[in-house]
Amino acid sequence: MKVLGVITARGGSKGVPGKNLKMLAGKPLLAYTVEAAAASGALDRVILSTDDEAIAAAGRALGCEVPFLRPAALAQDDTPHLPVIQHAVRWLDQHAGYRPDAVMILQPTSPLRDAADIRASVDLLALSGADSVLSVSEIPVHTHPMRALSVDDTGAAVLFVTGEGVRHRINRRQDLPAAWVMNGAIYICRTGVLFADPPSLYGDRVVVHRMPVERGLSIDTAHDWAEAERALAAAH
Repeated sequence: MKVLGVITARGGSKGVPGKNLKMLAGKPLLAYTVEAAAASGALDRVILSTDDEAIAAAGRALGCEVPFLRPAALAQDDTPHLPVIQHAVRWLDQHAGYRPDAVMILQPTSPLRDAADIRASVDLLALSGADSVLSVSEIPVHTHPMRALSVDDTGAAVLFVTGEGVRHRINRRQDLPAAWVMNGAIYICRTGVLFADPPSLYGDRVVVHRMPVERGLSIDTAHDWAEAERALAAAH
């Protein structure tokens, strides 16, 4: 299976300004994803999709291919991933005659995702026959969806999932079923689902690659950045 890795790193960033090039534990945030992708040995080709010249230059210096600069219209705060990945796939098809069987999205905001996670996700897509694979982390007990509440305008609360009264809440952690959340570290889908009717990043059958909570950390805030710094320091 021929898998294209697309590292998505636009220039604008509000939560942590300039985060893609900001130094994290001694190297740019972008470097962690470029290095993990290269070390995985599972990707046929890895490209960087960015609208920013400085990020593009940094990507090239790290050994990543930057075949184009992403159009500004695809680099807004509210731009979803689907058109960004469709653009990358179409560009490579039209300009290089390159057509991958599957595409993996790798966001630099997940620096603790490692090469083994990438390999395992590619293998899972191939072996499962699924349309896509997503990386997930287990939801901590204190934020489990079956303990979440819905509160009405009067301040009255019920369980969010079932609508039952709070007295029906499951108290023992051992009685809660495992619940998982997409952590953003890895998305991989077969190329066909990107251009299906309707197009998507997921298709109909989605399977998951489970990751420890610490490796699934996604950096969106200064607090997340500090958590990543601590995790990397502990690892060394």
